[in-house]
Amino acid sequence: MLNMRSVKADTIIENDKAALVDMLTTGEAARLLNSSRQHVVDLCDRGDLPFVTVGTHRRVRRADVESLRDRTLRLTRDQRRSLWLAFGVAGRVVMDPRGTRSIALRNLEAMRKSARGQARSWLDEWERLLDASTEDLLEALTSRSPRGRDLRQNSPFAGVLSEVERDQVLASWIEHESGGS
Repeated sequence: MLNMRSVKADTIIENDKAALVDMLTTGEAARLLNSSRQHVVDLCDRGDLPFVTVGTHRRVRRADVESLRDRTLRLTRDQRRSLWLAFGVAGRVVMDPRGTRSIALRNLEAMRKSARGQARSWLDEWERLLDASTEDLLEALTSRSPRGRDLRQNSPFAGVLSEVERDQVLASWIEHESGGS
């Protein structure tokens, strides 16, 4: 494993030619992580993902990307809570796809008025998903992937569940978290 943040490819070639065998571009790494290429560049720049430069381009080892992906698949407590709420919303989508989409589209329109930066791209993604098949929408809602977590952080599904339903979902989640189910 490369322990340095950045190193010139020529140095690695001389010291360890095998290190360049399974190198990925930042775009290829982004596809494996289900993220944007810019996110991969940011990971490299922060030192979270070792890389080498080939000319002016970053290359990352497949093993390092897979290790990062495996670490990021573990959800925090807040992310697990958000996922359980998304399961409740998914149930509503299954029972009333048209009505649920209608609420989400109205919320999306209101959210766009104050959205900035990366949030806008997640809202664009929700809009695409709301126009896609129900199966695609359900997959996005309930995905444990980094993309799924980011989408849930910008969810247009507020108000889909009643307060009683939301409280029921959270009570079930708390029971699950305590080992009850």
